[in-house]
Amino acid sequence: MSRVIVIGGGPAGIMAACTAANNGNSVTLFETNPKIGRKLMITGKGRCNVTNACFDLQELISNVPVNGRFLYSAFSTYGPSDVMDFFEERGVKLKVERGNRVFPVSDKAVDIVDALFFYLKECRVFVRNDKIVDIDFSDEFSVYVENGKVFHADAVIIATGGMSYPTTGSTGDGYRFAKKLGHTVTDISPSLVPIESESPFCKAMQGLSLRNVSIKIKKSEKVVYDDFGEMLFTHFGVSGPMILSASSHIRKMEPNEYSLHIDLKPALSVEQLDARLLRDFEGNPNKDFHNILSGLIPSKMIPVIIEMTGINPEKKVNQITKAERMTLISVLKDFTIPLLQFRPINEAIITSGGINVKEINPKTMESKIVPNLYFAGEIIDVDAYTGGFNLQIAFSTGYLAGSSIY
Repeated sequence: MSRVIVIGGGPAGIMAACTAANNGNSVTLFETNPKIGRKLMITGKGRCNVTNACFDLQELISNVPVNGRFLYSAFSTYGPSDVMDFFEERGVKLKVERGNRVFPVSDKAVDIVDALFFYLKECRVFVRNDKIVDIDFSDEFSVYVENGKVFHADAVIIATGGMSYPTTGSTGDGYRFAKKLGHTVTDISPSLVPIESESPFCKAMQGLSLRNVSIKIKKSEKVVYDDFGEMLFTHFGVSGPMILSASSHIRKMEPNEYSLHIDLKPALSVEQLDARLLRDFEGNPNKDFHNILSGLIPSKMIPVIIEMTGINPEKKVNQITKAERMTLISVLKDFTIPLLQFRPINEAIITSGGINVKEINPKTMESKIVPNLYFAGEIIDVDAYTGGFNLQIAFSTGYLAGSSIY
């Protein structure tokens, strides 16, 4: 029986602690917050997108753009079906929504957190709320806490998360511990994060959510990401599911190097859209230009579209030239917003970067540098798209780390 210390009471830490305890180890979990799973409570807008019902291993890995292959063993050992079975067996009924996103039927993240809390009790994991300030290793691990006490362990699992949402306890302490023990931490940056723009149009349309539109993110003329779905304009720029996913494809964001291109009418070709405009114009020849737009786009967008096209808003539609019509079509099919920078890391859903995966055994999550030191969850240099994939990484790596300790 090994003495195991797990640092971090999020999904990765809880799964690691319970799995290690089920292997007959004596496990203590340290969590600085008074309650475990605080970050889980705010995921999925408080509904907790607990995993993704993606049961094909290769497809699952393809949704992890950063070091996805590293997770082959973790996903093979403990995949989405295992996570879903785990919660269903503990009385949390689940449902699958658009994009195979999995939520509790209740739409309450607290049901997920409660299930994990009682699992800790069931596995007899001892939970302490002390803040760890330092770690040493010689023949065993010495873990120092804020009140001066020292705890000793045969194995340590670091599952402290990244630096996103620091109010939930993700303050980057795990990186400091790992560096002291000889590990390399890759560049840390926000991922799955809103993006700022200097365009005044974003602020003019703040609060406007666009659905069923397609987007392209371009660097110069090269498309680095494209998607179809939902996005949101804010006072600082753009956000929403597609924008968050797009952010994970942007490396080294430089001001105005990237641009967002929105197709507001993706179901229509240029020719089809032109035919529709002609029908609308012919059916309402004496309408002013700004009035005819209400049938095409949301009202908040009308002043912006007018400014972008340069067409007089009071011009009768029967006087609009073919060139003006083509300009309107161009704007509707390629509504362009220059992108400035990511929002701060404390607004990111996850952190990109972390412990270098070359220094971790992918079959056990054990350090290749320090024996009996393990890593799980967001602290590792892996990050995925939105849709439950990042929580799946937490559960998979936590389970693999915990099951590797005897």
